[in-house]
Amino acid sequence: MPPEPSPLDVPPGPLAELLARLRALWREQRRTVAQRWKRSLPFGDYVVDRWEKARELGFGDGASIYDSALVLGDVKVGRETWIGPGVVLDGSGGLTIGDHCSISAGVQIYTHDSVAWALSGGKVAPTHASTRIASRCYLGPHTVVAKGVEIGEGCVIGAHSLVLENIPAGSKAYGVPCRVVGTAVPGELT
Repeated sequence: MPPEPSPLDVPPGPLAELLARLRALWREQRRTVAQRWKRSLPFGDYVVDRWEKARELGFGDGASIYDSALVLGDVKVGRETWIGPGVVLDGSGGLTIGDHCSISAGVQIYTHDSVAWALSGGKVAPTHASTRIASRCYLGPHTVVAKGVEIGEGCVIGAHSLVLENIPAGSKAYGVPCRVVGTAVPGELT
């Protein structure tokens, strides 16, 4: 029995030629990135310039955002801020992220929730509140920040934290729910 055709198999013609060129570009970029940085990326991150995408979104000078990040609504990001892969930035209620922040892979920052909407069977509208991450903050991988939260300047939020309340400037915090456990000191491990 012959093998099933791949969904990417297309009849000869312009589309097949374009796909062949895209595959060749992907292989070349994959080799270059693997040799230079020892990493493998989703396809879009090989062909989208992270800094150009940030500029097109109106982010500050030197900011970058992976192509795999999702940006919704009114999102403002400051200078030299790094937005990692798989991040969700929900600006439906207004989201501000300051300068020199590191928003790690898989972070989710919300400005709305739909709990009341779901429980009411769609009769109650989702609620919105602006969320703010001040400058010089590090949010560890897979951190979730709830709507209406403010994280003060110079904070470190540990991986897998659920931030439901404001975090004062200069804090080191982590956990589910996130709690302040000390002072963030540059150069110290978190």
